[in-house]
Amino acid sequence: MYKVKLLNNISPSARTILTDDRYELSETVEHPDALFVRASDLHKYPFEKNLLCIGRAGIGVNTIPLDECAEKGIVVFNTPGGNANGVKELFLFALAMASREILPAMEWVKTYDGSQGPIEQRMEKVKKQYAGPEFAGKTLGVIGAGNVGSRVANIALACNMKVYAYDPYLSADAAWAISRHVFRVSDLRDIFRYSDYITIHTPLTDETRNMIDDKAIALMKNGVRIINYARGEVVNEDAMIKGLNDGKVARYVADFPTKRLIETKNTVLTPHLGGTTFESESNCARMAAKEMDDYLTNGNIRNSVNLPDVQLERSGASRICIIHRNLPGMLANMMPLFARDGINIENMTNKSRGSYAYSVFDVNTDVPEKAIQELNALDGVIRVRVL
Repeated sequence: MYKVKLLNNISPSARTILTDDRYELSETVEHPDALFVRASDLHKYPFEKNLLCIGRAGIGVNTIPLDECAEKGIVVFNTPGGNANGVKELFLFALAMASREILPAMEWVKTYDGSQGPIEQRMEKVKKQYAGPEFAGKTLGVIGAGNVGSRVANIALACNMKVYAYDPYLSADAAWAISRHVFRVSDLRDIFRYSDYITIHTPLTDETRNMIDDKAIALMKNGVRIINYARGEVVNEDAMIKGLNDGKVARYVADFPTKRLIETKNTVLTPHLGGTTFESESNCARMAAKEMDDYLTNGNIRNSVNLPDVQLERSGASRICIIHRNLPGMLANMMPLFARDGINIENMTNKSRGSYAYSVFDVNTDVPEKAIQELNALDGVIRVRVL
C-alpha cells in the first residue's frame, strides 16, 4: 500500500483513483511515497529519502523546487488542461471588466439612497460616466496558445475580435485546437505593437518572468488593456503601475492581487480564481491522481515537469525503472549488470530531458537484490525501482 500525504484540501474525485484498498491518503500520513499538493510552497519542504513523486493539482509549479526534486529522483507532475475551461470562462469576465466600468456602476447602485429622486430617473443621467469601448472589432493579442490560450483565442473570435497569437513552443495538439482564423505571429513585439487587448497564458519560467516590462509597455498602443491569468511575476509590477498611472495602460485585469496593485487606479483584481470551479478542481485532482497512480504502480511518467515523459505497456515478470543523469554510456554500463545477474530484458525504453533521463526495462525474471544494489552504485544513477 502506498502512502500519499495531502498538503492541501483536494477534491474527493482523487479518491476514485487512489482507492482505500491500495492507498493510505491523509494529511497526517508519515513517511509518504507521494505528496498531493494544490497551492503549498515546497521550496523549504523537508523531502524524505523514500518520497517518489509529487502531484500538483493545477498547472503552475513555481512553488515546487523542480531541480532539487530531479536531483533526488522525485517526479513532479502537473495537470495541463485540467482547469482550462474554467480559466477560459473567467476570461469573458476579464474582457468585459477590461472594457466597461461595470464595478463602479454596480457600486453606485448599491450605495444609491434615493435622496436624489427615483433611481429610474437618476440612473439615466449618471450612466454615461460608466461607458467604455466594445471589444468587438478590436485586436486581441494572445501570449501563450496552449490549453488555455487556444480556447481564449477561439472564444475571442466568437466575440468578433481580430486575434493574434504568439507561442514559440506551440504543441501539435494545441495547434490543432486553435482556429485557422487566428493569426500566428513569430515576433512577440508584434503582439505589443498591434493589440488593443493583450491576454497572457504562459507558465512562469526564467524566460517569461517580467515579460511585460517598461520596454514592452512602451511598444504598446496608448490605452492598451491587459489581462493576466498566467502568473503575477510574468508582469513587472513597477512597470505596470507606472503604465496605469500615466495612462499608457487603460486597465489591468489580473488574478494575482498585491497591496500595491490594489492601491493603483484602473485595476480589476481577483483572488486567484482562474481554475476555481467545481469542475476544474475535480478534473485537476483526478488527473493528478491518475498520473501518480500510473507512476507508483507501473513506473510510467506522463505530464512531468522535471523528468522525461515515458510510457511503456507492461510485459514480463518485473519492471526495473531507473532515473539517471543524461550522460553518454549510461545504458552501456547497465547492460553488463543485467547479463551478469541473469536478467533477460523483454522490452525497454529510454527518454531524456535536459540533464536527466529515465529508463524502463521489462524483464521476464525476478530481480535479485544484488542487481538493484549494483545498479544503484553506478555513477550517474539517481534512483532504481523494481515493480
